[in-house]
Amino acid sequence: MTTLSTHVLDTASGRPAAGMRVTLLHDDRVLFSGVTDSDGRCAELKAIGVTAGAYVLRFAVAAYFRAHGHILPEPPFLDEVQIDFGMTGAGHYHVPLLVSPFGYSTYRGS
Repeated sequence: MTTLSTHVLDTASGRPAAGMRVTLLHDDRVLFSGVTDSDGRCAELKAIGVTAGAYVLRFAVAAYFRAHGHILPEPPFLDEVQIDFGMTGAGHYHVPLLVSPFGYSTYRGS
């Protein structure tokens, strides 16, 4: 069985990014669309059936930062962050996002 999770941290405020829209796609098909909880996670994501293959996680970062009072330029430097990643087999894949209005980082977590 393969599972997937994500955790979004707002590095501008030093807190979890609660209320950010997250979308998971596979073969241009939406498998999940939801909003991060108070800890910056999408617990429902673990219940999605995933297999080996190429996936995309999209994070609506500009909408999140605007909703939290940040004044962003138009167009914003980062509107959506898209992470294209692959899963090769069974196991757990964790894709964290550390983000501010002007930069982000990701890695394969545990």
